[in-house]
Amino acid sequence: MKRAVVGLSGGVDSSVAACLLKQQDYDVIALFMINWHDTTGTLEGDCPWNDDLIFAELVARKLDIPFHTVDLSDQYRNRVVDYMFSEYEKGRTPNPDVLCNREIKFDEFFAAAEKYDADFVATGHYCQKDTMADNGQIRYRLMAGIDRTKDQSYFLCQLNQHQLSKALFPIGHLWKKEVRKIAQEQALPTATKKDSQGICFVGKVDLPTFLQQKLAPRRGKIIEIEKDHALYQNGHQYESVHEYAQPFHYSPNDGKEVGEHSGAHYFTIGQRKGLNVGGKQEPLFVIATDIEKNVIYTGQGHDHPGLNRKALFIPQHEIHWVRPDQALDNGQQGRYEVRIRYRQPLQKAELVKEDTGLYILFDSPQRGITPGQFAAWYREGELIGSGVING
Repeated sequence: MKRAVVGLSGGVDSSVAACLLKQQDYDVIALFMINWHDTTGTLEGDCPWNDDLIFAELVARKLDIPFHTVDLSDQYRNRVVDYMFSEYEKGRTPNPDVLCNREIKFDEFFAAAEKYDADFVATGHYCQKDTMADNGQIRYRLMAGIDRTKDQSYFLCQLNQHQLSKALFPIGHLWKKEVRKIAQEQALPTATKKDSQGICFVGKVDLPTFLQQKLAPRRGKIIEIEKDHALYQNGHQYESVHEYAQPFHYSPNDGKEVGEHSGAHYFTIGQRKGLNVGGKQEPLFVIATDIEKNVIYTGQGHDHPGLNRKALFIPQHEIHWVRPDQALDNGQQGRYEVRIRYRQPLQKAELVKEDTGLYILFDSPQRGITPGQFAAWYREGELIGSGVING
């Protein structure tokens, strides 16, 4: 009998994952991660993990499976939270959920699961794993979940072949409504529990307050850039992918001051809330930040040219191939479907590999390309690779 350690989170998805594995005659062990103790910046009434622990233990009792806990809070702070602070301080916007999966759930948690002689580690992610033979070598494919509205393959875009070889995704072939139905039929305590939101393992937070633990407030100017600024006049006449991938660079003289902010490092490209600037015909969005000068540049409307670009760049050291056998060599290019944020519909694009890194040229301009975020590329439902956006 194969043994599977399930990351039982206290939510309905991991609960059903454990239930299904037991029905499939796995020797199932539940392991709950404690990754965060600090409540600084956490919204009132939202407990990061205490309630989840209670639900997880109730589910384990219902399923009659062993239940254990592991405290990975030191590793989480060092490998995820400290990285978050560092990225925001540089004016970049990290994705803690992708980092949490790469650094904690499929690394530190895997190590903890080995203490229970686990053959596999299972999670409640909405994605699928496929195994194929290639010239005598086993390849593991990370596939999108059947329920495209819940597909979480993007969050796993930094996994490697070894991690996939040990991973199980028991609910990836199900729709969310089917998962809820199974939970109700099995009378699981989490059947009607709402899905968690916010930063992975931290919960809902007031981001500026959370970041103020290490990043002090700094008053600065909010500058508005007009849509018809001269910077945008040649935006559709570039001759190379390098030019398309260059972000716009602004100075305070390019626009007019329309307000003040409490710190440029608290804001991200595409952000609308928190600017507190009224009296505009259209909503005001952040189109760029200058951390050194502590200036936020904004523009009116979703269609502002400063928000929309056709290409991005990923440096060589930030490129990750989930399928190394599919990696592009220098000088090669290929057609893929790409997303630059969770739940974004896949966008058709050309990937161009050069010695300095990877360029992604989209068929249509993309809104809010943000340094620090992850771009993930797919082919026929399989996530092939990913990388951290640099520009």
